Amino acid sequence: MKRLILFLVAGMLSIVLYSQEDEESQSRESMAVDATATQWSFQGAYQWMPDYHQDMINDSTVRPKGLDNYWQLRIVAPIPLKGFTILPRLTIRHYENLNTKKSGFGNTELFALIVPGITDWGSGRAGIGPLVTMPGDPDVAKDEWGYGLAAAIVNNSGNFFYGLLFTQSWRSVDPNTLPAGQSDTNPLGIAPFLNYRFGKTGLYVQTADIVALYDWTSGGFYLPIGLRFGKVWVWEKSSLNLYGEYRTSAVYKNWQGSAVKNSYRINVSYTIPVGK
Repeated sequence: MKRLILFLVAGMLSIVLYSQEDEESQSRESMAVDATATQWSFQGAYQWMPDYHQDMINDSTVRPKGLDNYWQLRIVAPIPLKGFTILPRLTIRHYENLNTKKSGFGNTELFALIVPGITDWGSGRAGIGPLVTMPGDPDVAKDEWGYGLAAAIVNNSGNFFYGLLFTQSWRSVDPNTLPAGQSDTNPLGIAPFLNYRFGKTGLYVQTADIVALYDWTSGGFYLPIGLRFGKVWVWEKSSLNLYGEYRTSAVYKNWQGSAVKNSYRINVSYTIPVGK
């Protein structure tokens, strides 16, 4: 796993070095699908996970099911300053568990990506910032605070838009009070993505919301895989992005948690670039 992390970090550095040679500015079509662009963003999404893998974990325990569906609201409010930009991002989710007939709000997430001017080369950027998760309803989420860091690096080249996102957080609990086999360190999240736009049609295809997870305690690794298809409408002062997505689990045998078998998402985002 350490080799994988080193490989991904080296890949991020190579993107930076390659991108700094690219003088192309980022297009509005690319900005519409870019969560790190300096723009206001209002996103609404619905995700449905009707079934999960029910194999055995360690030949002794049936793999647990996850939650059935959730609604998501995400707002990005850019703060452009002299020399750097801060991109606060608030994510709120409401989950429903049809197995228990219970529902509630999940752990609200607040992430502030800090992008120094020196790492913003026009067609892309790299940044890092603090990540805080707030307690959620115990019926569907962890009733505890979390804190950590998240980082992103993205670039646009021709009709391609690609990048990597990283998240690492810790549970705000006393490690000495945790049961044996549990840790206050949450799994490392690694999210690569690749987007291809079909000319000026506004249509695009992209890898799904692929967040690979590595559990530092058990050594388990989880890798989802999937695809999204969407369309962007660009107007003079704003843009609209609509997409549908399918996702399943590719690697999960050594993972101790749930593994989705079929997942579907529909998403709509409205963005307003700063200065427009």
